[in-house]
Amino acid sequence: MEKVTKIVLIGTGFVGSSYAFAVVNQGLANELVLIDINKKKAEGDAMDLNHALPFGSPMRIWAGDYSDCKDADLVVITAGANQQPGETRLDLVDKNAKIFKSIVSEVMKSGFVGLFLVATNPVDILSYATWKYSGLPAHRVIGSGTILDTARLRYLLSKAYKVNPQNVHAYIIGEHGDSELPVWSHATLGVRPISDYLKEGKGPTQDELDQIFINVRDAAYHIIDRKGATYYGIAMAMARLTRAILNDENSVLTVSTLLNGEYGLKDIYIGVPAIVNRSGIREVVELNLNEQELEKLHHSAEVLTQIMKKVF
Repeated sequence: MEKVTKIVLIGTGFVGSSYAFAVVNQGLANELVLIDINKKKAEGDAMDLNHALPFGSPMRIWAGDYSDCKDADLVVITAGANQQPGETRLDLVDKNAKIFKSIVSEVMKSGFVGLFLVATNPVDILSYATWKYSGLPAHRVIGSGTILDTARLRYLLSKAYKVNPQNVHAYIIGEHGDSELPVWSHATLGVRPISDYLKEGKGPTQDELDQIFINVRDAAYHIIDRKGATYYGIAMAMARLTRAILNDENSVLTVSTLLNGEYGLKDIYIGVPAIVNRSGIREVVELNLNEQELEKLHHSAEVLTQIMKKVF
């Protein structure tokens, strides 16, 4: 008999329900459990998603409770207070750290031995919190990090250079937030460095590339201003991460993970490229950053460290 893959989703708000839909749409698991403080909302989502099953892959979907985490492969946390217009992701830290303490302890009480996937903001700090509260090895607690920022960058570069976004290789690293940075020194189209295009005067100028980055960094603010929340992009990013984990892909994705000396940083969760597989984070991919990029990454880490001091 084939092994059952089971995902427990905690939080069925905009992000959670969009992620659940992506899981069903892509047939990523055999079982999907929805947990929410508003039990009726979780039940409604489970009913709605079950009605989609005749159009997709077979799956068991139900509204459950923390005891369902016991044999889950993956517990995905999207629960927490949302970013309001004018709020930064870091403004959410106090509210959400308290919520996470109770969620993670409930999950661990079930006997859970799988992987945590965290999407709630500020994601770097809450991933660190999940690691601390759970007592699990750090490679089994993964934050969505800068996976969405990286996707936004690749999308905008693909428009600027008129190439498929899947052929754009460029990373955003650092905090998932205002202090993140683009790694222009390693940005390529196919295998050709963007710096070559700049030298030849083809495509965007450096000023235009800088503006593309600003649009990436501030994308959430623009979306929140227009529709109140961002959820489709992050839901697809989380589905991508889920696939990489459950299919043991060894894919390189920019996730929030614990650094142990890489980039000269320690005891911090921050967005960097890492190899992701069934056991979680196999290893951090340490890029050879230029001096300016390394300085910006250290500044980003310092921003997170100052906030973390208030929580831990």
